[in-house]
Amino acid sequence: MIRIKPFKGVRPPKEMAKDVASRPYDVLNSVEAKAEAGEKSLLHIIKPEIDFDPIIDEHSNEAYNKAVENFKKWQAKGWLVQDEKEMYYVYAQTMNGRTQYGLAVCCHFEDYMEGRIKKHELTRPDKEEDRMIHVRNQNANIEPVFFGYPAIKEIDEIVANVVKNSKPEYDFVADEGFGHHFWPISDDATIKRITEIFAKQPALYVADGHHRTAAAARVGMEKKAKNPNHTGNEEYNYFLAVIFPDNQLSIIDYNRVVKDLNGLTPAQLIDAVKKDFDVVEMGKDIYTPSKLHNFSMYLEGKWYSLSAKPGTYNDNDPIGVLDVTVLSNLVLDKILDIKDLRTSKRIDFVGGIRGLGELKKRVDSGEMAVAFALYPVSMKQLINIADTGNIMPPKTTWFEPKLRSGLVIHKLD
Repeated sequence: MIRIKPFKGVRPPKEMAKDVASRPYDVLNSVEAKAEAGEKSLLHIIKPEIDFDPIIDEHSNEAYNKAVENFKKWQAKGWLVQDEKEMYYVYAQTMNGRTQYGLAVCCHFEDYMEGRIKKHELTRPDKEEDRMIHVRNQNANIEPVFFGYPAIKEIDEIVANVVKNSKPEYDFVADEGFGHHFWPISDDATIKRITEIFAKQPALYVADGHHRTAAAARVGMEKKAKNPNHTGNEEYNYFLAVIFPDNQLSIIDYNRVVKDLNGLTPAQLIDAVKKDFDVVEMGKDIYTPSKLHNFSMYLEGKWYSLSAKPGTYNDNDPIGVLDVTVLSNLVLDKILDIKDLRTSKRIDFVGGIRGLGELKKRVDSGEMAVAFALYPVSMKQLINIADTGNIMPPKTTWFEPKLRSGLVIHKLD
């Protein structure tokens, strides 16, 4: 049983939505955020170090305190206003002509602690702690997390009905070119039905935002421990998520660039790779992997198709079937001696949103020696891994478009 509830969203007036909403805290560094932040931008709340000149440490007390000050200021100025009524919200995103429709809801932290909200990545304690401080200090979930769920026909129909019969409250194209569309759901019967439908679902799946999810759950636990009259229904038990049906989500590739060839010449690397892969030289035009277990490699100005030979992977193992596992085992570890993707300084990761031209650029510049592009993981694979209690290797999934932060915020009281 999944517990979700409607909530009184804190959000911008209609005419300010584009100015307030921002990219998430973790896709921009401080310098980029400072350059991008307009006067009303939520970046002043989620990356408050940018308000100092020079920029200060984002983990300093001064930065954390500035975040609280700015959140209060945005509300005082009317740039963020709390709704009078508890509602759900439809949040849709358009990229490359395709729109995905999610629901902004509040999820119960115990569903995460007890494994009904399922994860597929490990979290780092330092990043969890940083997000916990933000939630604790603000007494609010400023940014939503991004969940998936197995598509439900009746929810699809409810969402389609809301979209068809009412004008969007927000409807704009952000600077990166993606459309963002937003509808409050105020009808009591519809709200009740959404809650009932999800109460019958066995699980939700963390797509993007593992650290924010873990941090929100830990703040819920803290508040529970401090309240002798805790019932489990208090607002602090819930945290903000946007949940999408799995059949509308697409995961894009997450690629690898390596700084050196571990003492090998390019010819020796190709010979070593040929032991486990069928290798075809593809020339100077960018080659994109065509299916699972097919990779592209860029080396010395040429692209190669690498197809893993049968027997080198295990399609019956949720982790063994992943191309990140195949590449790590057969090339990065076996040939290039990169043992730990989390700690090695010899490897870097490039989200597919940047395109394979970014891989070529980084190798051609001499910064990197070789690049590998992977076929994207599917939502079916992600759900299978989460359901079996497995953890994906680092840097496996890249979801795009990212949720815009600041379209709706959830207060914990």
